[in-house]
Amino acid sequence: MTLVSRSPQQPGDVVTKEPATEPAAVAAATRRARAAAREWWSQGAFARAAALNAAARGLAEVAGELEDLIVREVGKPRAEARGEVARSRSIVDYYAQVALLRTGDVLPPGGAGLLYTERRPHGVAGLITPWNFPAAIPLWKALPALAAGNAVLLKPATPALACARLLESVLAAALPAGLFQLVPGGRETATALIDAADVVSFTGSTLVGRQVSARASARGIPAQAEMGGQNAAIVLPDAPVEHTAGVLAGAAMGYAGQKCTATRRVIVVGDPAPLTEALLAAVRELKVGDPAELSTVVGPVIGDDAVAGVRAAAAKVHEAGGEVLTGWSVPAEGSFAAPTVVRGVPAEHVVNQEETFGPITSILPAASVEEAVRIANGVSQGLVTSVHGRDLGPLLAVTRELDTGMIKVNAPTTGVDFHAPFGGEKDSSAGPREQGLAAVDFYSSVRTVTFAPPPAA
Repeated sequence: MTLVSRSPQQPGDVVTKEPATEPAAVAAATRRARAAAREWWSQGAFARAAALNAAARGLAEVAGELEDLIVREVGKPRAEARGEVARSRSIVDYYAQVALLRTGDVLPPGGAGLLYTERRPHGVAGLITPWNFPAAIPLWKALPALAAGNAVLLKPATPALACARLLESVLAAALPAGLFQLVPGGRETATALIDAADVVSFTGSTLVGRQVSARASARGIPAQAEMGGQNAAIVLPDAPVEHTAGVLAGAAMGYAGQKCTATRRVIVVGDPAPLTEALLAAVRELKVGDPAELSTVVGPVIGDDAVAGVRAAAAKVHEAGGEVLTGWSVPAEGSFAAPTVVRGVPAEHVVNQEETFGPITSILPAASVEEAVRIANGVSQGLVTSVHGRDLGPLLAVTRELDTGMIKVNAPTTGVDFHAPFGGEKDSSAGPREQGLAAVDFYSSVRTVTFAPPPAA
């Protein structure tokens, strides 16, 4: 099987291609990684921190190249690609310091002696990552695993393969041989990785995430799965209309809506007309086109299947008697889907219940704050919700009732601080949180040591 990565804005541009990693090669890579992990742990925390600091310097040296490659390979608009590279550098800097944090606690013993805990790495971390954040997601999984003392095997999504190879070159130059390895491939490769690793982390669809979690659970190894989000924005009556509309337009349509944190539903308490008008005006101002241009906000989607998905969702709204409020004007070449705003279908409609991974959002009216919360919570996923308004009391009241893992007040659903826990509720996440110190906890296990004094001579 040959893996091919093509530029979504120029489908004739083959960015890279290479053969998939066979299961036997995954097993061999695991053996190398396990040996490297033992040596990595034995070197101690200061050696790990020094190597990760070297990786941070290496990433800084290729920052411009990585930005260009993200734009070319996954069609991310340049401004967002630049932001992702900056975030990636911060992730590496952060975990280089985290390697030096305490790894346990001293507790009062029940008798004479010493009682303490320490964290130890699991061994080999198997990581399965998507294409939409081709630098940030692999790094926010790999770096805490490395800081905790593990080796890493990364299976990147094929549409982001060239970006993954560039990351590999940076990390391989800074780390001991075998500690960070790529195992690109499809389902067969992923299955072999899950069957070989000591801890598994996945980001992707809900269906595949459940399968990954189940297979890892059957082996008795720790697993986490970050999946989709049918995220809502609740707009309270006192929200500043123009400002809020601008925030929502970017959160729904930026990077052509190809983020698990994108705003899929806009729930307006009270009269939806002013916010609808302002949102449409803000969406129409977004530049659609060449992602290499710094002013572009909406570039291509990852492929023609994604274009078809947005068109199909809009058609379902029409069939149900709803309205598509925006037109379809996009560049002729490349996989472009127009920013699409719909309304007039109930909260139970499939477009409001199931994620369409593209630039589409639905406007839903709510007669009260209580109804808005019910609509926001009325989906199977629970990643992130934003709430917009001025009065602190209602804002706090709404945040207490939401069943999502992350809540943003007067801020877009998109964009999460790299040092804060990341994850959702319900079908959006399985297992412990990612990012921050929570990630280091996931990639390590706690050992309790009871040290009794020797008997008197």
